[in-house]
Amino acid sequence: MNLRKLILTNNACFKAGKTIIPKGIMVHSTGANNPWLKRYVGPDDGFLGKNQYNNHWNQEKPGGRQVCVHAFIGKLADGTIATYQTLPWNHRGWHAGGKANDTHIGFEICEDGLSDSTYFNKVYREAVEFCVYLCKLYGFTEKNIICHSEGYKLGIASNHADVMHWFPKHGKSMDTFRAEVKKALTPINPYKIYTVVKGDSLWKIAKEKLGNGERYTEIKALNGLTSNIIYAGQKLKIPN
Repeated sequence: MNLRKLILTNNACFKAGKTIIPKGIMVHSTGANNPWLKRYVGPDDGFLGKNQYNNHWNQEKPGGRQVCVHAFIGKLADGTIATYQTLPWNHRGWHAGGKANDTHIGFEICEDGLSDSTYFNKVYREAVEFCVYLCKLYGFTEKNIICHSEGYKLGIASNHADVMHWFPKHGKSMDTFRAEVKKALTPINPYKIYTVVKGDSLWKIAKEKLGNGERYTEIKALNGLTSNIIYAGQKLKIPN
Protein backbone atom coordinates (compact mmCIF):
# COMPACT_ATOMS: atom_id res chain seq x y z
CA MET A 1 0.00 0.00 0.00
CA ASN A 2 1.22 3.47 -0.90
CA LEU A 3 -0.58 5.66 1.67
CA ARG A 4 -0.23 9.43 1.51
CA LYS A 5 -2.14 12.26 3.17
CA LEU A 6 -3.67 15.48 1.90
CA ILE A 7 -6.60 16.52 4.08
CA LEU A 8 -9.29 18.45 2.21
CA THR A 9 -9.35 21.33 4.67
CA ASN A 10 -11.29 23.64 2.35
CA ASN A 11 -14.17 21.20 1.95
CA ALA A 12 -17.33 22.07 3.90
CA CYS A 13 -17.40 18.54 5.29
CA PHE A 14 -14.03 18.99 6.97
CA LYS A 15 -15.06 22.43 8.23
CA ALA A 16 -18.20 20.93 9.79
CA GLY A 17 -15.89 19.22 12.25
CA LYS A 18 -18.20 16.36 13.21
CA THR A 19 -16.65 13.11 14.37
CA ILE A 20 -17.78 9.48 14.50
CA ILE A 21 -16.75 6.23 16.10
CA PRO A 22 -15.93 4.16 12.99
CA LYS A 23 -17.76 0.85 12.88
CA GLY A 24 -17.10 -0.19 9.31
CA ILE A 25 -15.74 0.62 5.87
CA MET A 26 -17.71 1.54 2.74
CA VAL A 27 -16.13 1.02 -0.68
CA HIS A 28 -17.11 3.44 -3.44
CA SER A 29 -15.97 4.10 -7.00
CA THR A 30 -16.14 7.46 -8.68
CA GLY A 31 -18.49 6.75 -11.59
CA ALA A 32 -16.36 8.72 -14.05
CA ASN A 33 -13.69 7.69 -16.54
CA ASN A 34 -10.76 9.44 -14.88
CA PRO A 35 -8.23 7.31 -12.98
CA TRP A 36 -6.03 10.26 -11.96
CA LEU A 37 -6.01 11.22 -8.30
CA LYS A 38 -5.44 14.88 -9.18
CA ARG A 39 -9.05 15.05 -10.39
CA TYR A 40 -10.23 14.69 -6.79
CA VAL A 41 -7.27 15.45 -4.53
CA GLY A 42 -5.45 18.76 -4.61
CA PRO A 43 -3.61 20.98 -4.83
CA ASP A 44 -0.57 19.29 -6.38
CA ASP A 45 1.86 18.07 -3.74
CA GLY A 46 4.58 17.14 -6.20
CA PHE A 47 3.19 13.64 -6.70
CA LEU A 48 -0.37 14.22 -7.86
CA GLY A 49 0.28 16.48 -10.83
CA LYS A 50 -1.50 19.75 -11.61
CA ASN A 51 -5.24 19.76 -12.11
CA GLN A 52 -5.62 22.32 -14.89
CA TYR A 53 -9.34 22.71 -14.25
CA ASN A 54 -8.89 23.12 -10.49
CA ASN A 55 -12.03 21.02 -9.94
CA HIS A 56 -10.63 18.80 -7.19
CA TRP A 57 -12.57 18.29 -3.95
CA ASN A 58 -10.44 20.56 -1.77
CA GLN A 59 -13.01 23.35 -2.02
CA GLU A 60 -16.19 24.28 -0.18
CA LYS A 61 -18.67 22.38 -2.35
CA PRO A 62 -17.04 20.51 -5.25
CA GLY A 63 -19.23 20.97 -8.31
CA GLY A 64 -21.83 22.55 -6.04
CA ARG A 65 -22.26 19.32 -4.09
CA GLN A 66 -21.82 18.45 -0.44
CA VAL A 67 -19.46 15.51 -0.87
CA CYS A 68 -16.31 14.25 0.81
CA VAL A 69 -14.72 10.88 1.52
CA HIS A 70 -11.93 9.73 3.78
CA ALA A 71 -9.65 8.53 1.00
CA PHE A 72 -9.15 8.10 -2.75
CA ILE A 73 -7.28 5.37 -4.62
CA GLY A 74 -5.98 6.01 -8.12
CA LYS A 75 -3.03 7.11 -10.26
CA LEU A 76 -0.30 9.55 -9.37
CA ALA A 77 1.28 11.74 -12.06
CA ASP A 78 3.91 9.07 -12.75
CA GLY A 79 1.24 6.41 -13.31
CA THR A 80 1.81 4.49 -10.10
CA ILE A 81 -1.05 3.71 -7.72
CA ALA A 82 -1.53 5.37 -4.36
CA THR A 83 -4.06 5.91 -1.59
CA TYR A 84 -4.61 9.45 -0.34
CA GLN A 85 -6.18 10.08 3.04
CA THR A 86 -8.42 13.13 2.61
CA LEU A 87 -10.25 13.27 5.96
CA PRO A 88 -9.27 12.17 9.47
CA TRP A 89 -10.53 8.58 9.85
CA ASN A 90 -12.88 9.54 12.69
CA HIS A 91 -14.35 12.51 10.82
CA ARG A 92 -17.95 12.26 9.67
CA GLY A 93 -17.77 12.03 5.88
CA TRP A 94 -20.35 12.90 3.25
CA HIS A 95 -20.12 9.79 1.10
CA ALA A 96 -23.05 7.46 1.69
CA GLY A 97 -26.14 9.62 1.32
CA GLY A 98 -27.57 7.91 4.39
CA LYS A 99 -26.93 6.74 7.95
CA ALA A 100 -23.63 5.09 6.98
CA ASN A 101 -22.09 8.57 7.17
CA ASP A 102 -22.45 8.23 10.94
CA THR A 103 -20.69 4.87 11.14
CA HIS A 104 -18.47 4.13 8.13
CA ILE A 105 -15.13 5.25 6.79
CA GLY A 106 -15.74 5.80 3.07
CA PHE A 107 -13.23 5.72 0.24
CA GLU A 108 -13.42 6.08 -3.53
CA ILE A 109 -11.57 4.07 -6.15
CA CYS A 110 -10.99 6.22 -9.23
CA GLU A 111 -12.62 4.53 -12.20
CA ASP A 112 -11.19 4.34 -15.70
CA GLY A 113 -13.11 2.98 -18.67
CA LEU A 114 -13.82 -0.16 -16.56
CA SER A 115 -12.20 -2.53 -19.08
CA ASP A 116 -8.46 -2.21 -18.30
CA SER A 117 -7.64 -5.31 -16.26
CA THR A 118 -4.11 -4.11 -15.43
CA TYR A 119 -5.38 -0.92 -13.83
CA PHE A 120 -8.24 -2.72 -12.11
CA ASN A 121 -5.99 -5.35 -10.55
CA LYS A 122 -3.65 -2.68 -9.20
CA VAL A 123 -6.34 -0.53 -7.57
CA TYR A 124 -8.21 -3.62 -6.35
CA ARG A 125 -5.04 -4.85 -4.60
CA GLU A 126 -4.41 -1.37 -3.18
CA ALA A 127 -7.98 -1.28 -1.86
CA VAL A 128 -7.60 -4.69 -0.21
CA GLU A 129 -4.38 -3.59 1.49
CA PHE A 130 -5.98 -0.31 2.56
CA CYS A 131 -8.92 -2.15 4.13
CA VAL A 132 -6.52 -4.50 5.91
CA TYR A 133 -4.77 -1.43 7.31
CA LEU A 134 -8.05 0.07 8.58
CA CYS A 135 -9.20 -3.28 9.98
CA LYS A 136 -6.03 -3.55 12.03
CA LEU A 137 -6.33 0.08 13.12
CA TYR A 138 -9.92 -0.27 14.37
CA GLY A 139 -10.22 -3.97 15.17
CA PHE A 140 -12.57 -4.62 12.24
CA THR A 141 -12.97 -7.89 10.38
CA GLU A 142 -13.84 -8.40 6.73
CA LYS A 143 -17.48 -8.55 7.84
CA ASN A 144 -17.35 -4.83 8.58
CA ILE A 145 -16.72 -3.97 4.92
CA ILE A 146 -19.50 -3.19 2.44
CA CYS A 147 -19.76 -1.31 -0.84
CA HIS A 148 -22.17 1.52 -1.63
CA SER A 149 -24.70 -0.71 -3.40
CA GLU A 150 -24.73 -3.08 -0.43
CA GLY A 151 -25.28 -0.10 1.85
CA TYR A 152 -28.33 0.81 -0.20
CA LYS A 153 -29.75 -2.69 0.23
CA LEU A 154 -29.20 -2.37 3.98
CA GLY A 155 -31.05 0.95 4.01
CA ILE A 156 -28.06 3.00 5.15
CA ALA A 157 -26.92 4.52 1.84
CA SER A 158 -28.36 6.10 -1.29
CA ASN A 159 -29.21 4.16 -4.45
CA HIS A 160 -25.86 3.75 -6.18
CA ALA A 161 -24.49 0.75 -8.08
CA ASP A 162 -20.85 1.01 -7.08
CA VAL A 163 -18.81 -1.10 -6.98
CA MET A 164 -20.82 -4.00 -8.37
CA HIS A 165 -21.07 -2.42 -11.84
CA TRP A 166 -17.26 -2.73 -12.09
CA PHE A 167 -15.85 -5.61 -10.04
CA PRO A 168 -17.71 -8.42 -11.86
CA LYS A 169 -16.24 -7.28 -15.19
CA HIS A 170 -12.92 -8.56 -13.85
CA GLY A 171 -14.16 -11.67 -12.08
CA LYS A 172 -14.38 -10.04 -8.66
CA SER A 173 -17.17 -9.21 -6.20
CA MET A 174 -17.45 -7.85 -2.70
CA ASP A 175 -17.40 -11.44 -1.47
CA THR A 176 -14.03 -12.08 -3.12
CA PHE A 177 -12.84 -8.71 -1.82
CA ARG A 178 -13.81 -9.55 1.75
CA ALA A 179 -12.24 -13.00 1.39
CA GLU A 180 -8.92 -11.45 0.37
CA VAL A 181 -9.04 -9.03 3.29
CA LYS A 182 -9.77 -11.95 5.62
CA LYS A 183 -6.86 -13.92 4.22
CA ALA A 184 -4.50 -10.99 4.74
CA LEU A 185 -5.74 -10.54 8.31
CA THR A 186 -5.27 -14.23 9.18
CA PRO A 187 -1.88 -14.83 10.83
CA ILE A 188 0.28 -17.35 9.01
CA ASN A 189 1.34 -20.10 11.37
CA PRO A 190 5.17 -20.04 11.38
CA TYR A 191 5.34 -23.79 11.89
CA LYS A 192 3.55 -27.09 11.38
CA ILE A 193 3.32 -30.01 13.80
CA TYR A 194 5.05 -33.34 13.16
CA THR A 195 4.59 -36.49 15.28
CA VAL A 196 7.80 -38.42 15.77
CA VAL A 197 7.75 -42.10 14.72
CA LYS A 198 10.08 -44.93 15.63
CA GLY A 199 13.44 -44.62 13.87
CA ASP A 200 13.27 -40.82 13.55
CA SER A 201 16.09 -38.48 14.38
CA LEU A 202 16.25 -34.72 14.24
CA TRP A 203 18.59 -34.98 11.25
CA LYS A 204 16.26 -37.36 9.42
CA ILE A 205 13.21 -35.18 10.09
CA ALA A 206 15.06 -32.04 8.94
CA LYS A 207 16.15 -33.78 5.74
CA GLU A 208 12.64 -35.04 4.96
CA LYS A 209 10.68 -31.97 5.98
CA LEU A 210 13.10 -29.12 5.31
CA GLY A 211 15.22 -30.64 2.55
CA ASN A 212 18.49 -30.43 4.48
CA GLY A 213 19.51 -32.52 7.49
CA GLU A 214 21.79 -29.77 8.74
CA ARG A 215 18.69 -27.70 9.48
CA TYR A 216 17.95 -29.97 12.46
CA THR A 217 19.30 -27.15 14.64
CA GLU A 218 16.29 -25.02 13.62
CA ILE A 219 13.90 -27.73 14.80
CA LYS A 220 15.86 -28.10 18.00
CA ALA A 221 15.79 -24.37 18.72
CA LEU A 222 12.08 -23.96 17.81
CA ASN A 223 11.13 -26.72 20.26
CA GLY A 224 13.49 -25.64 23.03
CA LEU A 225 15.31 -28.97 23.03
CA THR A 226 18.53 -29.21 25.02
CA SER A 227 19.61 -32.51 23.48
CA ASN A 228 19.14 -34.45 20.23
CA ILE A 229 17.11 -37.17 21.93
CA ILE A 230 13.52 -37.54 20.69
CA TYR A 231 10.94 -40.30 21.16
CA ALA A 232 8.07 -41.83 19.22
CA GLY A 233 4.81 -39.95 19.73
CA GLN A 234 6.55 -36.68 20.54
CA LYS A 235 5.05 -33.60 18.84
CA LEU A 236 7.59 -31.31 17.21
CA LYS A 237 7.17 -27.92 15.62
CA ILE A 238 8.64 -27.84 12.12
CA PRO A 239 9.48 -24.43 10.57
CA ASN A 240 7.47 -23.49 7.46
